[in-house]
Amino acid sequence: MVSRTLANDLRLAGVRWRPASGDTFVIAREGFEGDVFVVSDMTIESHEFETGTILGFNGTTEWALDSVALEDALWLPQEHQLRALLGGTFRSLVRTASGYRVELSVGGEATIVEAEEADDAYAEALLTLVYAAL
Repeated sequence: MVSRTLANDLRLAGVRWRPASGDTFVIAREGFEGDVFVVSDMTIESHEFETGTILGFNGTTEWALDSVALEDALWLPQEHQLRALLGGTFRSLVRTASGYRVELSVGGEATIVEAEEADDAYAEALLTLVYAAL
């Protein structure tokens, strides 16, 4: 799972989330620091309204939490989701002695990004791609 810091960096860089079953997220509010949630058709459903997207908590009376606005939820993208967002720019993922290295093509040039975890390497690569497009 991508780190919260990188997830927030992705949000600030403009990477948008359309919640789907299986997605993981945290609630960006005090008191929820250690909790990771998973969108599921059984317990947490994404509801689209004219006013925005709401994540509805079904059958979670022990939490006393009915719903949370999408802007209060921080998406923690998974490895396959980050790789999909990299699209055709992704070249390879390689295990190194200190972690993982992602190679992508940015503007026709090979670009290397490294991190301790594969998810974080993908996230750093996506940030590199987003910032190169600016």
